[in-house]
Amino acid sequence: MGPVEKEASVHGEMKRMQKLPANGTYVTHRLRVLNKILQLLSIQRTASQEQELELLFAGLSL
Repeated sequence: MGPVEKEASVHGEMKRMQKLPANGTYVTHRLRVLNKILQLLSIQRTASQEQELELLFAGLSL
């Protein structure tokens, strides 16, 4: 999956999360992780940041 597809899947997941009750801990945590992924996608990443990004994606199963 390329960077454009990754970003599109993150945005899709964010839209899905926004349909759920906002005060849930699951939604709050998931949105925080999705925002972190978007942040990492938008910058020039170091090797450790690239590894963190891959681990975040693996943990979300997008």
